[in-house]
Amino acid sequence: MKLLRVGTEGAERPALLNAAGVLRDLTGIVDDIDGALLADAAALGRVRAAAEAGELPALDATGLRIGPPLGRIGKVVCIGLNYHDHARETGAEPPAEPVVFFKAADTVVGPNDTVLVPRGSVKTDWEVELAVVIGRTARYVADDEDPLAYVAGYAVAHDVSEREFQIERGGTWDKGKNCETFNPLGPWLVTADEVGDPQDLSLKLWVNGELKQDGTTAEQIFPVAEVVRYVSQFMVLYPGDVINTGTPAGVALGAPEPKPFLRAGDVVELEISGLGRQRQEFKDA
Repeated sequence: MKLLRVGTEGAERPALLNAAGVLRDLTGIVDDIDGALLADAAALGRVRAAAEAGELPALDATGLRIGPPLGRIGKVVCIGLNYHDHARETGAEPPAEPVVFFKAADTVVGPNDTVLVPRGSVKTDWEVELAVVIGRTARYVADDEDPLAYVAGYAVAHDVSEREFQIERGGTWDKGKNCETFNPLGPWLVTADEVGDPQDLSLKLWVNGELKQDGTTAEQIFPVAEVVRYVSQFMVLYPGDVINTGTPAGVALGAPEPKPFLRAGDVVELEISGLGRQRQEFKDA
């Protein structure tokens, strides 16, 4: 299923995009698309049954804003330097263990919302990423378990980053990752059964119509299953938590000088196969 949330910011309503591309209203069946729903197999079953029976009313998508596909996000865990080609382009050694950092849940915006270039920024960068949405509480996932059984679905994430704040201003990466609007998410949360192998997805990103990133999740140093297992050893993952799993090569940081960092007026578009497409215009904060 392709689950999404539509409407004005803060007043989004749950919806479903069916196989024919028709937007269907879920408000009569569920309150929201959130961790509580994803953890409730019976509720998901009712959604699926109603969709298959053609019982859901259609929504007019004309002029309708698409919000983040997940409400009440608990935490956004991010994995850095997780693609072989990205590590090569930045001159970094592939990490021996996953690099883990956080984005605050309030950085998450809709897939087509405006992204703000922070005040004083000269190195705002782009990163298309596969987002993993947790559907079952994952605590110390064992080696003999299937970590993907804890995944409810997947979405497109844009891990916008300010490289000077991240790398040159001391401390951890968090200062360059948590500026407002720095995590567009969506358009859909696609359930895991529809996605199949998460290591067989293409990722693309364009800046002002020029293709900058063209990668595949097959390049991940730590695949999705290992990321879920690993992270669960250090923190509990709850339904509705999100993991951004890293970006392939092609970011501005890895380009030759002068590096083409983002400015107000730039337009970034990105997509992952089967998971939809985003478009953001950048403006000054």
